[in-house]
Amino acid sequence: MPLRLPDKLPAIELLKKENIFVMDATRATSQDIRPLRIVILNLMPLKITTETDLVRLLSNTPLQMDISFMKLQSHTPKNTPIEHMLMFYKDFEEMKDEKFDGMIITGAPVENYEYEDVTYWEEMKRIFAWAKTHVTSTLYICWAAQAGLYYHYGVPKYPLPKKKFGVFSQKPLLPQLPIFRGFDDMFTMPHSRHTELRHEDILSNPELTLIADSDEAGVSIVMARGGREFFITGHLEYAPNTLDKEYKRDKDVRDDVEMPVNYYRDDNPDNEPVVTWRAHANLLYSNWINYYVYQETPFDISKIE
Repeated sequence: MPLRLPDKLPAIELLKKENIFVMDATRATSQDIRPLRIVILNLMPLKITTETDLVRLLSNTPLQMDISFMKLQSHTPKNTPIEHMLMFYKDFEEMKDEKFDGMIITGAPVENYEYEDVTYWEEMKRIFAWAKTHVTSTLYICWAAQAGLYYHYGVPKYPLPKKKFGVFSQKPLLPQLPIFRGFDDMFTMPHSRHTELRHEDILSNPELTLIADSDEAGVSIVMARGGREFFITGHLEYAPNTLDKEYKRDKDVRDDVEMPVNYYRDDNPDNEPVVTWRAHANLLYSNWINYYVYQETPFDISKIE
């Protein structure tokens, strides 16, 4: 898919090496097409890595998309050069009068805090409220999924006795939904989190539909507003080596770090990871873009409400 990305975004060259077709803004403006407008609120510490992971997945349909990156005014990231943020990201305040066909809100390393204690919670609440009327469909990932369910529907999170860390089997509960078109009976998804959602809180809320579940990892994917909101508790966007990097980073500084389960060949961290989630990740993002964004969004983007 021709993805329209900001000129000089590092992900462009990284993905070209993988034979993924992307175009910069200069080339895209020569095409007489109304591209889908997708905004990514990237809360992950390693911004460039997350940008590349998400753009890789968004590149798998024939639709042109105009990708924008949003940042928080109330938080300054520590692990990404300020020059990168200034060049490629805009504050929410600069974008709040715009409308978008789709939005992705990533996880964030703040899940051990109460929501109200997160320094940028007030700004997040404004963004969550804005997305309901300014975006056709929004994907909430990991912490953002928990935070979005808490803000919109009052669903609490609960601390886990130990980190849910590894690759876990998931089952589509409503396989007839377009989001699961082409899926097998089971699929896998990486998880890396210290908190969980509970089934009874989802099932007792008539506005929410539990659409995927895991015996090992619990609540997997929740849908609301007929697909205008999806809450994904894991990380289908992760690259093959992401859990490996996280494990090796943490075990060098702490003694209580366990190896990610169902991940390394023969459960040996000296071996390469076994990638089992990539095909379904591509399917889910393509289905989301096709069935819940492209086919639902108005041609006149100003009519999103």
